[in-house]
Amino acid sequence: MAGGAATGGSSTSDTYAEARTWLLLPAWVTLGILVLAPVAIMLVYSFLTKEFRGGVIWEFSLGAYDQFFCNRGLFGDEPCSIEWTYIQIFWRSIWQAGAATLLSLAIGFPTAYFIATRPPRQRTLWVFLVTIPYWVNLLIRTVSMKFLLRDEGPLNDFLTGTGLLSEPLAIVNTNFAVQLGLFYSYLPFMVLPIYAAVERYNFALSEAASDLYAPRWTVLRRILLPSVKPGIVAGCILVFVPSLGSFLAPDLLGGARNFMIGSLIEEQFKGNAGNWPFGAAASMILLTMVLIILLIFARQQAKAEG
Repeated sequence: MAGGAATGGSSTSDTYAEARTWLLLPAWVTLGILVLAPVAIMLVYSFLTKEFRGGVIWEFSLGAYDQFFCNRGLFGDEPCSIEWTYIQIFWRSIWQAGAATLLSLAIGFPTAYFIATRPPRQRTLWVFLVTIPYWVNLLIRTVSMKFLLRDEGPLNDFLTGTGLLSEPLAIVNTNFAVQLGLFYSYLPFMVLPIYAAVERYNFALSEAASDLYAPRWTVLRRILLPSVKPGIVAGCILVFVPSLGSFLAPDLLGGARNFMIGSLIEEQFKGNAGNWPFGAAASMILLTMVLIILLIFARQQAKAEG
């Protein structure tokens, strides 16, 4: 009996192992063609040389990375000094993405908690309302945001028409406008993971803590937040990473003074006159930064679970 069970278990395990390989093959092929191959192409291009009239020369060098980090003067014959222009663009991108993440968390967590605590019949409607903006293309939504915030837009017309302001607010082409664009674009990415985590939360724990005279802030800090932390971490990653590489909001709402790394990369691939190796190198640097951030989050999550 035991031998038969063992034989049956072994046979079933071997069958599933072979089927699992074939079932995963389409996924691996898709990832290889749509993810790994483009990244590999960008990696190769980052080590090529820019042709003077546009395009690339198939001569491998570190010139694109040297251009990103080193300033060698107008003719490129001076000793290397730190190129602060691109470093400042990277730093601006980091803090813009971080600020957008914090703002999305401040608004998204109460929103997700509110939705998760509604009656089951109402939750679907609230989630539906949160996802409605994604029925429209991101470019159209960003242009609409610019129309709303411009000097002659509906927002300033309302503020000046009601007498709250004597002259329009200059919002477009500012860091604040970029923040609003990023926040509006990626807020649902924060709400939905937190909502899923709060929905699975056992509210009996909060009730038990309240019965033991724990203040509401203590219940929130010591019980609720640790329980839904995976959803918060997932939401922060889903907002921070695309915000870091975004170029629509900085281009349309921020202008040339509020350049971000996504805008810098996008500019390098416009037409044949762009610097493709430099754009590819900047993309690889951005990708490396994102991978480091994700590894830090993964390590912290592993330590917390351990």
